Amino acid sequence: MKLAILSRAPRSYSTQRLRAAALERGHVVKVLNTLRFAIDLSQEEPQLQYRGKPLSEYDAIIPRIGNSITYFGTAVVRQFEQMDVYTPNTANGISNARDKLRATQILSRHNIAMPATTFVRNRADVRPAIERVGGAPVVIKLLEGTQGIGVILAPEVKVAEAIIETLHSTNQNVLIQHFVRESRGRDIRALVVGDRVVAAMRRTAVGDEFRSNVHRGGSVEAVEITPEYEQAAVRSAQIMGLKVAGVDMLEGADGPLVMEVNSSPGLEGIETATNLDIAGAIIDHIADRVAFPDIDVRQRLSVSSGYGVAEIVVFANADLVGTALGDSGLRERDITVLTLHRGTVVIPNPRRGTVLEAGDRLLCFGKLEEMRGMVPDRRTRRRKVRKLPKEPLPEAEQA
Repeated sequence: MKLAILSRAPRSYSTQRLRAAALERGHVVKVLNTLRFAIDLSQEEPQLQYRGKPLSEYDAIIPRIGNSITYFGTAVVRQFEQMDVYTPNTANGISNARDKLRATQILSRHNIAMPATTFVRNRADVRPAIERVGGAPVVIKLLEGTQGIGVILAPEVKVAEAIIETLHSTNQNVLIQHFVRESRGRDIRALVVGDRVVAAMRRTAVGDEFRSNVHRGGSVEAVEITPEYEQAAVRSAQIMGLKVAGVDMLEGADGPLVMEVNSSPGLEGIETATNLDIAGAIIDHIADRVAFPDIDVRQRLSVSSGYGVAEIVVFANADLVGTALGDSGLRERDITVLTLHRGTVVIPNPRRGTVLEAGDRLLCFGKLEEMRGMVPDRRTRRRKVRKLPKEPLPEAEQA
């Protein structure tokens, strides 16, 4: 396999470890400065130039895109994707993870447990927003901060308002987030590769510092996480479109609370804490995918006219509830169920005897018209009309 590591820091620990792991496994690997690429859109097929010359062919890339070059870096990754070069983290996945608001919106849509979060811009909306997340103290986060920079704990409402007003005055966008008291100064970083967690560590802040980042002096220790934490980490990475990710979670009273999904996780802290070859696991995963690549089901299966991929939700009042998949009539309607999602459990290629339950989500391929007919009409939301108190009638009318 011929592999390129896109990195502006060739001497960094993570880049060096990835390079060494690839060489140990007999692969050809080069470290390429992301900013030295040129995207060539003048040819019939998508091309890239590096240092002014046409780029040779590569089987895969490992993008290590820094926060300061997200736009250009993801454009380069996107061009590699257009050239059918495998990347464990797509351009869209990197962009989604880099924007904290976008990441929170995506994860919340898929019922990933997170600290209560809100986003406002108008000064008059700040105090109600703080109340919605549980009141002070609150955590204030810059949307594009990294390594704990731009994360502030405001102990009182007035302090929070002053900080947010100051940041807004400099055109900074911020998130207002509930402060999880029981997890103060501690979090768990799970390193996801493919569909599993290959390593996990607990980070603990120093002294009164509530940010546990290693770059802020936090200590690390290896930790065995429960299946609940592993599932939350893997699902979060997959939802974001990342095959290699560091998922940061708080240890909430009711289970894991996902804080952030990092598309370029550092390897030094977690390899030191766990004494595991995480770089090697990443290289092995990439080699497997190059040998047997994934495909985008939506693109490949929707080429036939009138056919496509859709998700069908089994509602509580639907006729499918309590019916075995083989007796559901879907096959007769030219609909094939690819996977069944039940809560956080995914059942690939479910058997005919699988009994459907309310809330099941079926990822199906088949006739679009048939599947469209199974989706109930959307109900329009009714606005609650506030009734105004009746004004007393004039004395003349009362009489």
